[in-house]
Amino acid sequence: MPEDEPSWREARSDAAEVHASALERRRAAESARARELIAEFVTQADVRGIPPTRLRVRSYDGRSRYRTSTSGWYLRKNESVAVGTDGEFYLLTVPASLRSLVLGASLVPSDPPLVLGAGGRDGESIALEDALRITLGDSPTS
Repeated sequence: MPEDEPSWREARSDAAEVHASALERRRAAESARARELIAEFVTQADVRGIPPTRLRVRSYDGRSRYRTSTSGWYLRKNESVAVGTDGEFYLLTVPASLRSLVLGASLVPSDPPLVLGAGGRDGESIALEDALRITLGDSPTS
């Protein structure tokens, strides 16, 4: 094999990098679209007078619930995800801790997906747009 011809291993490595880069671009584009939907939701919730609630989080093991200083709207009946009044998307699970029990838990925003629960069991996923519509009291699309 000539020295300037890439080896099979190098070619596979390059292909993997290209694939990973494409996936990251797609994820970023989906997250940007989801942020637009969330911004519109927060505006509509404010216009319609839908009051936010103080968000609570659940420990990873599901045994404990902790208060937070963040207000917003739950997007799922099981209260596992929410949108804050700050327009951020939150996954509402944290490690169990005595500190959180006493002082409350701090929320860290996450990149929002276009589908909540994607990859879960049948019936457990819902389009973000539909979840936002339901929270506003509208009918989901379709």
